Amino acid sequence: MAVDLSFRELQLGTDYWVADNVLPNAIEVAQRCISNSTWTLGSPWRPEPWPGMRAPHALTDEELRYIETTVKKGLGLESLKPQSAEDMGVSGHNHIQICGGAEGVARPHVDSANICDYASVLYLHPSPPTTHCGTSLYRLHLPGEEPGGNACPRHYESLSQVPGLPEQMDPTMFEEILEVPYVFNRLLAYKSDLIHSASSYFGWGHEMASKRMAVVFFWKV
Repeated sequence: MAVDLSFRELQLGTDYWVADNVLPNAIEVAQRCISNSTWTLGSPWRPEPWPGMRAPHALTDEELRYIETTVKKGLGLESLKPQSAEDMGVSGHNHIQICGGAEGVARPHVDSANICDYASVLYLHPSPPTTHCGTSLYRLHLPGEEPGGNACPRHYESLSQVPGLPEQMDPTMFEEILEVPYVFNRLLAYKSDLIHSASSYFGWGHEMASKRMAVVFFWKV
């Protein structure tokens, strides 16, 4: 059975965009986020599609406006509407997410078109042990077949709805076609229908400050 995924050659500034040294107070923001006292647990502790732990309101309203203005300029967009709590029940927009190496692995997926057109991530760990823990973009590559598509049609909510793909995705079904390395205070924005994932996670102890830390954003245009 042919799988209904199209392939797009990735265009910097259209499909994805990267900016470094984004926030002038990034250290302050990182320290503020790590000192949060209330967290929601994801997998492996709860049956959530996202790993680790997260908390809302990572950036202030002023910092958020700055990020949105930066992304709009970088992608040539006139407007961005942030995901709200009413969208699909629970919003993940402007959440700080912390995940250790024992809590998550690369999980290629797409974000629902009902939630967002663009997603973004801001890397906030000041000294990651490796840069190979940022964000990767993938294409489908089933065993014994030619490489396939990297974009999910908008009428599907997730890859598991695409005919020919299983409900549970196996990472070995995909091949990486682009990696954006993890660099402190780097902002990556990308079209949410592209197959993507955190490249990997780091931090194997109990200290939150040792783990991969990033702020996530979801926008409609």
